Amino acid sequence: MRFIARFCKEKRECFEIITVYEESTKIEEISKESPRIKTLAKKEPSAIWFERKMQDDFGIIIEDAFDKRPLVHQERFPRDLHPLRKDFKEIQLQEAPYLQYKYEEISGDGVFQVAVGPIHAGIIEPGHFQFSQAGEEMLHLEVRHFYKNRGIEKMLEGKTLQEAKPIIERISGNESIAYQICYRDIYLQATKQELPLSLRKRHALLLELERTIHHLTDIGFIPNDAGFGAALSFASKLSEDARRKMNELTGHRFGFGAIDFENSFIDTASFHEWLNDLKQSVEFFEDWIIDIPSLWDRFDTTGILPLKKAVKYATVGVIARASGIAIDRRINPFYLEHGFSLASEVSGDVAARFKVRLAELQNSIVMMRNFLEEDDTKLEVTEIYDGEYQSFCESSIGELFMAIDIKDGLIERFFVRDPSFMNWQAVHIMMSSDIIADFPLINKSCDLSYAGNDL
Repeated sequence: MRFIARFCKEKRECFEIITVYEESTKIEEISKESPRIKTLAKKEPSAIWFERKMQDDFGIIIEDAFDKRPLVHQERFPRDLHPLRKDFKEIQLQEAPYLQYKYEEISGDGVFQVAVGPIHAGIIEPGHFQFSQAGEEMLHLEVRHFYKNRGIEKMLEGKTLQEAKPIIERISGNESIAYQICYRDIYLQATKQELPLSLRKRHALLLELERTIHHLTDIGFIPNDAGFGAALSFASKLSEDARRKMNELTGHRFGFGAIDFENSFIDTASFHEWLNDLKQSVEFFEDWIIDIPSLWDRFDTTGILPLKKAVKYATVGVIARASGIAIDRRINPFYLEHGFSLASEVSGDVAARFKVRLAELQNSIVMMRNFLEEDDTKLEVTEIYDGEYQSFCESSIGELFMAIDIKDGLIERFFVRDPSFMNWQAVHIMMSSDIIADFPLINKSCDLSYAGNDL
C-alpha cells in the first residue's frame, strides 16, 4: 500500500490527521487539548517531513518520532505560534531568540562538514545542503529547505475556488499546468460536471508541452554539469522554442491561466510543423549524446537510488521510474488511447534518469500530435457544492496530490503535496558512494522544485 501524504485539518471539536495511501485514506481524530499522534515514519520514512510540518503548523506532538526538529520554522520563528490553526491571526511576527538548528552529521577522524547554500551562485531559490565528508567522498547529506515559506495554505483559506486559482497556478512555475489540472479536477467534482473530451485533450496537450519544456531544459543542464556545455546550448534553444509555443497557445510563457473551460484557436498546421522539427532535433541530440563515452563515464553508476530505497521512500516521477518503479498517473485508458508509453529504467543512476527524460520527450511529441484538434467546446460556470475533494496529476516532476475542503462556498482547508516533497527526502541516498564534485550532476538529474516543496 503506497504512502502518498499525511496532513492535518482543524475541526470545531478536534484535529483530524489524514493519511493518504494509494488505495485508501485513513482519518484519525485527536484531542485539541492534548494533540498527539504516533509516528508513521518508522514504517514510512518519508512521513517524517509531513509529521514535522504538522508539528510546526498545528502544534501536533509526534510520539516516538526519530526526528522532532522544526521543518518549516526557521531559527527565529516564535516557538509557540502555529500558523495553520484557525485562531492564528497575526500579520507581523516578533522574532524569537535564535535557536540553532542541529544538522545530522557523521563525526570521526578525518571527517569534516561542508555547508552548501542556502544562497547559491545561480538564479535559483534557497536550499541548504549539509555534507559530512571524508576527503572528497560524501558520507552523508542532509537537505534543508523552507527558507521562503509563503504561507499559501493559510492564504487560500476563506477564498472562493475562482479567487484561489491565480495563486494555485503560481505555486511552482515549472508545474503550473499540472497544478491547474489538479485544481480543474477539484472544480469539476465541486460543480458535479464532467469535462468534454475536446477540452480534456487540449489540457493534456498543454501538460505534455509543459513536460517537454522541463525535460528539454534538463537534458541540456545534466550534460553541462558533467562538463559538456554544448548540450546546454543546443537544448536551451529547443526549450526556448517550446516556451514560446506555450506563450503562443496560452498567452503566457509559463501557461498561467491556461487551463480554463473554453477552447481557443490552435493553428494545428503550424503546431504539427513545430512537432516535426522538434522530433528531428531530439533524435539528433540523442544520437549525438549517446556517442560520447566520456559523458557516460560520468553518468553511469553515479547517484544510484536502488529500487528498494526508491520504494521505501515513496519516490515518484522520473526518479522512481529510473529506479524500476512503474508509477505514472497517466497509466489510464485516456492516455493509453492517445499514445502514452511508460518510460522506465532499472539502474537508478544519473544515466537512467537522463534516459527516462529522453524517452518521455519522444513520447510527449507523439501524444501532443494525437491530442491536437480544433474545437469550440465551452463548459458553463455553475454552482459549487461544499465537500472534501482530492485530485492527482502527473507533473513533469512526478505525482502531484491536492486536497481542498469547501465550506459555505469558501476554501476551509487547502493542502498540496508536490512530488518534490517526497523526492527531496531520497536525494541523500544517492550521494553516499560518490564524490562531492558529483553533487551538482546528481542534483540536476533529479531537478526538483524548491517552490513546490516550500509553500
